[in-house]
Amino acid sequence: MQNAKDSFYMALRTRLMAINPARIVLIRGAVRPGILVEEAEASFSQIPADVFILRWLGIGMDRELESPMMAADCEVVYQTRGTQAFGGLDRGRCLSGMDAELLKMLTPPQTLKVNYAANPPLEMSTQVFWEEPILGPAVMQRDQMSRSVKVKVYCLLEAGE
Repeated sequence: MQNAKDSFYMALRTRLMAINPARIVLIRGAVRPGILVEEAEASFSQIPADVFILRWLGIGMDRELESPMMAADCEVVYQTRGTQAFGGLDRGRCLSGMDAELLKMLTPPQTLKVNYAANPPLEMSTQVFWEEPILGPAVMQRDQMSRSVKVKVYCLLEAGE
């Protein structure tokens, strides 16, 4: 399932760079696209604002198919405090903008599975695909608004995985 998780993340990251190249984050001195995989980063004392964070939750398998199908639950969380220019009073608009970006990143709902552990990365023979996202309610906490979005991601297992 790691190849599917990596492929899903890289597809969203590539799409984000095309949709909004200004959505970036500075992590340990490096400027990166504003999307992170929580399990692949040092722990945060607080989730960074204006960045998409992918969390992998549960994993399951359907063995009754010709090739076993894996499914993973992904949660994408993000929050914003709005902009300084508007004193944070535009945080609802900023959250809506992030909602739109995420929905665009998730379209189309598939990508080629790639083994990113290989050097150079090796294209595999199947796709990673996902269901429609389920957007949770906007949550107001002090000066910020946040949202959690759930997406179920699927892939067929290939030989050697």
